[in-house]
Amino acid sequence: MTKWVYIFGEGVTDGDASMRNLLGGKGANLAEMARLGLPVPPGFTITTEVCTQYYKGGESYPSELDAQINAALETVGKLTGRTFGDPANPLLLSVRSGARVSMPGMMDTVLNLGLNDTTVAALAKESNDERFAYDSYRRFIQMYSDVVLNVDGDYFEEIIEDYKDEHDLVLDTDLSAEDWKKVVVLFKAKTEEELGKPFPDDPREQLWGAIGAVFGSWMLPRAQTYRRLHDLPSDWGTAVNVQAMVFGNMGDDSATGVAFSRNPSNGENALYGEYLINAQGEDVVAGIRTPQDITEAARIAAGSDKPSLEATMPQMYQQFAEACKKLETHYRDMQDMEFTIERGKLWMLQTRNGKRTLKAALKIAVDMADEGVISKEEAVKRIDPTSLDQLLHPTIDPDAEIDELATGLPASPGAASGAIVFNSDEAEAEKADGKAVVLCRVETSPEDIHGMHAAEGILTSRGGMTSHAAVVARGMGKPCVAGAGTIRMDMRNEVMVADGRTFKKGDIITIDGGSGQVIAGQVKMRQPELSGDFKKLMQWADNIRRLRVRTNAETPTDVKVALSFGAEGIGLCRTEHMFFDGDRITSVREMILADTLQERRAALDKLLPMQRGDFIEIFELMDDLPVTIRLLDPPLHEFLPKTDAEIAEVAKHMGVDAEDLKERAEELHEFNPMLGNRGCRLLISYPEVAEMQARAIFEAAAEVSKSRSVQVKPEVMVPLVGLKAELDEVKQRIEAMAEAVEAEKGIKLDYSIGTMIELPRAALQSEEIAKSAEFFSFGTNDLTQTTFGISRDDAGSFLGKYQEKGLIEKDPFITLDSDGVGELIKHAAEHGRKTRPNIKLGICGEHGGDPASIAFCEETGLDYVSCSPFRVPVARLAAAQAVLKGADTGTL
Repeated sequence: MTKWVYIFGEGVTDGDASMRNLLGGKGANLAEMARLGLPVPPGFTITTEVCTQYYKGGESYPSELDAQINAALETVGKLTGRTFGDPANPLLLSVRSGARVSMPGMMDTVLNLGLNDTTVAALAKESNDERFAYDSYRRFIQMYSDVVLNVDGDYFEEIIEDYKDEHDLVLDTDLSAEDWKKVVVLFKAKTEEELGKPFPDDPREQLWGAIGAVFGSWMLPRAQTYRRLHDLPSDWGTAVNVQAMVFGNMGDDSATGVAFSRNPSNGENALYGEYLINAQGEDVVAGIRTPQDITEAARIAAGSDKPSLEATMPQMYQQFAEACKKLETHYRDMQDMEFTIERGKLWMLQTRNGKRTLKAALKIAVDMADEGVISKEEAVKRIDPTSLDQLLHPTIDPDAEIDELATGLPASPGAASGAIVFNSDEAEAEKADGKAVVLCRVETSPEDIHGMHAAEGILTSRGGMTSHAAVVARGMGKPCVAGAGTIRMDMRNEVMVADGRTFKKGDIITIDGGSGQVIAGQVKMRQPELSGDFKKLMQWADNIRRLRVRTNAETPTDVKVALSFGAEGIGLCRTEHMFFDGDRITSVREMILADTLQERRAALDKLLPMQRGDFIEIFELMDDLPVTIRLLDPPLHEFLPKTDAEIAEVAKHMGVDAEDLKERAEELHEFNPMLGNRGCRLLISYPEVAEMQARAIFEAAAEVSKSRSVQVKPEVMVPLVGLKAELDEVKQRIEAMAEAVEAEKGIKLDYSIGTMIELPRAALQSEEIAKSAEFFSFGTNDLTQTTFGISRDDAGSFLGKYQEKGLIEKDPFITLDSDGVGELIKHAAEHGRKTRPNIKLGICGEHGGDPASIAFCEETGLDYVSCSPFRVPVARLAAAQAVLKGADTGTL
């Protein structure tokens, strides 16, 4: 019989931390904490395999599940001395989701399950606190109705607010036991009104409803969006954790809280978190009440006048601090923990590796390596390469003048400016239009996931450092200011009132997630310096990696950025990008539209000094590092005027008839220019273009080599070769120009000539082409297009549907298609080396900055990857991780 249910608790624990895939992260860690002897309320985990079976079987459960759950309930009852559904001594339960990786706020939770009109009286009698019992009962009805029965949760908030208004009450804590009894009646009546049937009183019906809701939440839109954003497979499923309830809302000797063993914002090695006295866990993370600091040091730093847990419950604080230390030491990583104190008894409800900002992740990884807790190699493996983008977010220039509106909590670092939007749909729509926005909310909820992803930053007027907004923003690397309590968000009228001023949708504000400041208008930003922990970790990565990392760049600005990020050469300098500036486009158009070779050469003579000057600047910056320069690649029509006004302007400048010019432009139009007269075909049609570009390259190399006493190493790349004969045709022009420049300048040039492999035929004929090519640079953007027969400009209209249907796992324009395109690359690399064992091999498409694609390049034995300047740090780290992954799996 398949085991679908695993018990955890003192002396009866079935699972452990190694069973994450089966028990989910929460279930595996609950089992592990129980094995460590920590105080964990007993319970059981329904495995992720049940979720998989549930959806495969048309939302039905395995036949053995009911009996296994009943047996588990009996065991938990024995451990707690209670019986589920017993009217006099009821076992009350929490039901929570638990995917194998943390998905904060994405799936549903139900607390206080098992309460009804009978068991609530037993709870009141046992606790000797009728108010607590009925407060717990109304919480259960509210949560269960929302999560399981799909009754809008706003109804219940409105009932409470209306009740308080009618009875001159201000806070929820002002309601007495009698008040809550009346609210319970109103809640149940509302649920029956919405559903047409009574609220379920049978505890077993409640339990199965909650289990179904957790499994159902795995497929909610917000969970699907989260998985898509974080590249998580939908077939993983979620576990369900059913656990005996413990109560943090049983009076002033009870509390609940969330804490991290180290600071998740900056990585400081100090306990960090928040708690509330006389509250349940949802109160802390939902932002309904403003939480208090756990440590006295944090309270003082925050300037709070509310007492810390360390001060109010010193014994409980000490026990909790010891548990935190034990867990961090055991897991060898920063832990995110939830706890409850029930009448002076500490209970640990959860632990998991905590989400953290990149700044914190770098510090924690480096500190733990320096402390000897983990190795340098493990420290390198712990940083997600794609998260390094967070370091590139601007911060507010310290010299900038600012108009501060308010200060909230610095929930997620980095600064962002944008137009105010008040809901997530608006944020997504504005982002699609290319506009930068800041999402402003009272508090965020899981339904805001798409808006948070679209926004440059998030601002909330309510909630703490562990609120939904704070946790999700940190995971996304988005700046966030939370709990800016002096700001009033009028969501209905879409206005924000701050510092006595009113701001409406579309007004520009700036938020600083590092300081908590909210600022009116656009503020001058500054790029961060990549030093300290980042620099140290990248040095460790550089000592591990084998692949070299180059950049795609053709402007001095891009080159400087790439060098500052550690680029070791230029893997792709696209010369056509140099043709669009200023007067150059006019000369290019003259060259294209010329009727004779003489006229064409005259136009190219104007371009020669411009190109030479560009290359001089680049060579001076690159010194003796390699620079791969691609000769002109796009079809000529891309440079031509398109509108009648542009045609008239160019015609006037050239002194020709506008109609003749228009006719000439139409002659050059191609039905499928991607497969037309471009790349080497263009250079064969117009060899004088290749000659001009080669002369510009070699004259620049000669000048810089002489003036700086370095050996400039240009690598001249011929694009879109499919035949060795094509490469030979262009190569002889390049070599002839090199000989001419060497004779004119009296210098020996150090250059090489190679090709971009971007056609399947070139990959298949690599052994022959390598006779002429000294290097291959795989242009994976076009190689993907020509292999799939898909235009990347149009792929967005249907590839998403392919992914939804499971036809493809990943977008092949983002992550290299290793099965198809990858096989061509492997073939070209292997057969190219047969002809030329020392042939240099690299990729220069967008895949050069994608970690999964970089792992493929390492496995295939390429020499380098080339990516955009801002992706260089990503590539450096990913290349090191690829080596470590290969060592772990034995594939390298």
